[in-house]
Amino acid sequence: KLWENYFTLEKGIYEKLLANPSEIVEGTVQELADRYEVPLSMMVGFLDGINDSLKEANPIDEMEKDTQVKLDIDLEKLYYNMVECKAEWLYTLPQWNDILPEDKRKELYKKQKNSGTIHNENRKVGRNDPCPCGSGKKYKQCCGR
Repeated sequence: KLWENYFTLEKGIYEKLLANPSEIVEGTVQELADRYEVPLSMMVGFLDGINDSLKEANPIDEMEKDTQVKLDIDLEKLYYNMVECKAEWLYTLPQWNDILPEDKRKELYKKQKNSGTIHNENRKVGRNDPCPCGSGKKYKQCCGR
């Protein structure tokens, strides 16, 4: 129930932020909580979540209600991080259509999805391939026994 409530409030904040993406939002934590009509604790959680997507991070560890914060968002990084968190309700917001072109969103989506994929660079040695030890024999006649 808590998380459902938080995700709903978070979505509302992002809808407002992304409606005017070039605006750099500044103020105290309390002022932002009031501006976006969310409880102070939820605003602190939101600020913690968006911190990795900002051009300049806010001091999350020593945050009080009167701490000055600045939301200068790196939009491509924000989209990438939303995909990484599997927050489909955020990276599919209609506001993204006016911010990043569809091909750029697809590129960021694929880049994030591929970042978690492990690629085995070493090709497996086949039975009839030359042995990797350098003996010149077939693998099955040498180290493959």
